[in-house]
Amino acid sequence: MAEEMITVTGDLQFEAWRQKVLPPVEEVRPSVWSIPVPFPNNPMRYTLCYALIGEDAGSGSVVVVDPGWASAEGWEALTQGLALAGVSTEAVSGIVVTHLHPDHLGLASRLRTASGAWVALGEQEVLPSGWAADADKHAIKDAERYRNWGVPADRLTEVTFGAADWAQMARMQEPQLRLSDGAYVPAVGLRLRVIATPGHTPGHICLFDEKNNLLLTGDHILPRITPHISLEMHSPINPVADYLSSLDVLENLQTQDANTALEVLPAHEYRFDGLSQRLAELRQHTLARSAEVQSVINSGTARNVWDVASKLTWSRGFDSLGSFALRLAMAETASHLVYLQSQGAGLDFQITEVPEAPVTGTE
Repeated sequence: MAEEMITVTGDLQFEAWRQKVLPPVEEVRPSVWSIPVPFPNNPMRYTLCYALIGEDAGSGSVVVVDPGWASAEGWEALTQGLALAGVSTEAVSGIVVTHLHPDHLGLASRLRTASGAWVALGEQEVLPSGWAADADKHAIKDAERYRNWGVPADRLTEVTFGAADWAQMARMQEPQLRLSDGAYVPAVGLRLRVIATPGHTPGHICLFDEKNNLLLTGDHILPRITPHISLEMHSPINPVADYLSSLDVLENLQTQDANTALEVLPAHEYRFDGLSQRLAELRQHTLARSAEVQSVINSGTARNVWDVASKLTWSRGFDSLGSFALRLAMAETASHLVYLQSQGAGLDFQITEVPEAPVTGTE
């Protein structure tokens, strides 16, 4: 029996992805618009921002989801896309960010300034607010963690965040709204239900557009690649387990009405049908990665996280990884080691201290 595949529904997006160009602004459904915002100097190339218009553009019913990376080019793309949708920046009433990564959150502050709109994040998303005073402490702890993971002394500065990095992250402001699982985005004429999907980040959320049977998935579900799952200093204890559970949550959503297929609107690449198939692929890929980590553990040759990571398969080879890419590789490896420990695997080395409990806040 042939394996089921997803069906690309964003044909223009797919072709643009193949040609390595920016896709066009599109009206996916009446009053639901896809607006590509450039993501410079990154293989993902753009973030798919979505603008949803409720009863009318002047009644507090325009919601922008994931406005994209902050740049002059990105701002121009966003404002021009909104104009094609018949919306001025001033008419935007709400900004929902699926998670705090800068290719999603970056333009939220500028758009809020231009519109007066509220900004919302998931209830459990971890923000570095208030960390500025402890920037030196965070830098020391970060270096200690990666040293314990076996990163060579001459690579530590390359991989870790210094005090200036932590202080810069601490300037991120709390959102005006925190969205809990099952809540509806407060916008007139829209039925956007929040679905908590931790894993890629602690407070990642998806949005189910009940009126149009659309699922906006941020980075949780992408058609071609698997989102990065990291064990970071302020992340939950077991992000891989969280991610697998979040896949199950969306599987349950899909099976509520087996006769109606959801169209998936991701934040990168292109939209598609076939959620169940893609969920199965992502689950299989994640578990296969854990199995590869387990095989390295079983070999008895690993003394630390670095040893494990260096023996795993990486698309461009472990030796090619440097700077932030190397940090991500180490944090991904550690996340799978934590998951395997939770499944009963024994380790001959300590991964690190138990991560601090996530801190959330509301205003």
